[in-house]
Amino acid sequence: MQKFHSNGKLLLTGEYLVLDGATALAIPTKYGQSLEVAVSEKEGVHWKSYDEKDTVWFEEIFNLKNLEASKPENIFSNTLSKILRQAKNLNPLFLSEDKGFTISTKLDFSRNWGLGSSSTLINNIAQWANVDAFELLKTSFGGSGYDIAAAQSDSPILYELVNNNPQFRKIHLSWDFTDSIFFVHLNRKQDSKEGITKYRNASVDQKSIQRISDISNKLLICYSLPDFEKLMNAHEEIISEIIKLPTIKEQLFSDYPNTIKSLGAWGGDFALVTGDALDMRYFRKKGFETIVPYKDMLL
Repeated sequence: MQKFHSNGKLLLTGEYLVLDGATALAIPTKYGQSLEVAVSEKEGVHWKSYDEKDTVWFEEIFNLKNLEASKPENIFSNTLSKILRQAKNLNPLFLSEDKGFTISTKLDFSRNWGLGSSSTLINNIAQWANVDAFELLKTSFGGSGYDIAAAQSDSPILYELVNNNPQFRKIHLSWDFTDSIFFVHLNRKQDSKEGITKYRNASVDQKSIQRISDISNKLLICYSLPDFEKLMNAHEEIISEIIKLPTIKEQLFSDYPNTIKSLGAWGGDFALVTGDALDMRYFRKKGFETIVPYKDMLL
């Protein structure tokens, strides 16, 4: 049996603009996804996906010769079939043996959390197929690739696209105020493809890209919570102006006294908030029950 694991991700800075070369700061999360491969006497690729509660949420059988799904009308079946075929295009030896396989995937987090159920899957399949995960992403889902970098890293990273090629380096965040950072789930899953489409219709200048990159780099030498909050607030204002949407704080939490920053595609998944454990009662009273402290999220 072969087993692979990839980390989930949160993009703290650089959402949207990372696609155009801005430097982004991302953290790998303790939550991730595993993939197990076993040889089977049954024909084909028998696939089962389990959620964080060990419940099967997806099941499919793929033809080993053409990797077509038995239920092509299912959107997940189609997507997975495409990823497997692209992996085989990148490595023709992948799934070339005349034997069946039993595959099981297991998420550590709710599929609604937006921590990278797709990116962790792609990175796991890339490991299994022995292909470049960034290439597999490019030919299947698309995107900047920061989530693949986070899936492979055991520490925070600075990520950027240079001539459309991914470059990233591991960094150390010497923040001694992380007890004041929480991640609040906004009770809805955001479609990142939809967010990217909206962003592509926006007008972005080089100055904005540079300002976001500067914020990402300044966070490496940020030593106080007030300075951190100033940088996060400035980031929100820049993105709000570009995509012509009010910030999450303006939309939902205008009377909250501290910083709130959207993460990833605006409108869903998690938001970063500052405050203390008592302050989190504000969000719970409004029905936002899923709140993860920074130390419990960071790998």
